[in-house]
Amino acid sequence: MNKHDTLAPVMAPVNVANGLPNAHYIDPAVFAEEKRSVLFKNWSGIGFGKDVPEPGYAKPVDFLGMPLLIVRDKDGEIGVFQNTCRHRGMILVEKAGKIRGAIRCAYHSWCYGLDGRLVSTPHVGGPGNNKHEDIKLDELGLVRIRSYVWRDVVFVNVDGTAPEFEDAHATLLERWKEFETPVHHGGEGSGFKLEVKTNWKLAVENYCESYHLPWVHPGLNSYSRLEDHYNIEVPGHYSGQGTLVYRQLKGENGEIFPDFEGLSSKWDEGGEYVAVYPNVLLGVQRDHAFAIILEPVDTENTVEHIELYYSKSSEDTPELEALRDENSKLWKTVFEEDVFVVEGMQKGRHGELFDGGRFSPAMDGPTHNFHAWVADQVTKGREA
Repeated sequence: MNKHDTLAPVMAPVNVANGLPNAHYIDPAVFAEEKRSVLFKNWSGIGFGKDVPEPGYAKPVDFLGMPLLIVRDKDGEIGVFQNTCRHRGMILVEKAGKIRGAIRCAYHSWCYGLDGRLVSTPHVGGPGNNKHEDIKLDELGLVRIRSYVWRDVVFVNVDGTAPEFEDAHATLLERWKEFETPVHHGGEGSGFKLEVKTNWKLAVENYCESYHLPWVHPGLNSYSRLEDHYNIEVPGHYSGQGTLVYRQLKGENGEIFPDFEGLSSKWDEGGEYVAVYPNVLLGVQRDHAFAIILEPVDTENTVEHIELYYSKSSEDTPELEALRDENSKLWKTVFEEDVFVVEGMQKGRHGELFDGGRFSPAMDGPTHNFHAWVADQVTKGREA
């Protein structure tokens, strides 16, 4: 038996289960498997709508080595395309910015509309002849990637086989239906990224559970204690944690962020923090929310892209700029406190005798749920 062929296709009970084998964190061959079976086969996050703020904007993204392009078209809709010319495979857009006219290939000047259509092929039929009967414009548009935008996160399903986003995440959409209101990015100071020397899955696992709060986040734990949290587990879809004692941030003069409209009393002091499989981490509270996209670089490196959102735009609430900056600093401190943990676990996965570890039956259910889902995806990939 190959050392990687150890995943069971069924979910063992948390009280007797081991975690994923070390190979899932340190072996490039397994990373390549997960790329296909986990990240390309499901709805993965690659970017944010706020990065293409108006019609004509485009942002190139490298997703596990695959060049993609996020585009906001003239109607304001976001689409995702393979960032590759259909002629000779040239990269089309190198830097984010507004497209002037058409998406033009710098090699032979083939041009594409914001909707991906091939619109011109200069000299394709010889000097001065811009058409040829064998070059059919309606068949050679940019390759469109299935995409869906939710909570400003741009999700893609690269291999095109996942259920519709609304079906795949129906239970979470229902759970958070009260938050189906517009979200507004907090502005320049409300986003940051962390480059972390860890496998992407360890960032998911750490985010899922509250067990580490007393030791890793003592400041947060001083008012949102371990016993004030609860596990969230929906096998096959998402997992995370919730708090019963969310406390609103207040400014020097008592100012607070305005609430999202229409929320029930559950959210007066409640907050939830969910890992949307595979690589998106979301948090909701009464007055602001955040989204984290985990960018898997390789087995040992991940970039965390973190953005904060509010119920009102920064343009409409300029008096809250200082409070937004303070909120961003607070969250950055919390997420930075996790870095030594996920990097430490990554180093520990090189311990050849580590067997995947054991879970706390009471506290580690969300992480076990994620492990079982990854194992199931990889097993299905191997069977296919």
